[in-house]
Amino acid sequence: MELYAAIDLHSNNSMLVVTDAEDHTVFAKRLRNDLELIVTALRSCPGDIRAIAVESTYNWYWLVDGLRSAGFDVRLANTAAVKQYDGLKHGDDFSDAKHLAQLLRLGILPQGYICPPELRALRDLMRKRAQLVRQRTAQPGEVGQGRRYQAPGGWGD
Repeated sequence: MELYAAIDLHSNNSMLVVTDAEDHTVFAKRLRNDLELIVTALRSCPGDIRAIAVESTYNWYWLVDGLRSAGFDVRLANTAAVKQYDGLKHGDDFSDAKHLAQLLRLGILPQGYICPPELRALRDLMRKRAQLVRQRTAQPGEVGQGRRYQAPGGWGD
């Protein structure tokens, strides 16, 4: 039996939902964020897990890397591009995870790029730099602008 899994990831727990090819829920449970526990739950499902959609949040690295190391095909869901999240939020984490599993099963899951682990530190540094540049350019009258500060009592030319 073909199965499709999705994980709604939070800071200390995850909602894991596994569905079959007919969109019936095979497994649904909130688990603490423990890789061994999540892998065990996935392997307990009766069938072949084709892929796992993981919600793209600030803390996905450990989960995606761990699931890939365990031999699973993992897709990072681009939640900004998922229509459900565009002003419409379902009532609970189960609904969110089930929706991601449906999109995965249908082959229409908007995906994010899974950056190789060895490049993540550089990417994170570049993102921080870009944020600081945006912050600086948003304050044109306060930073830079080629004006020199003249202290009371005078210093400078």
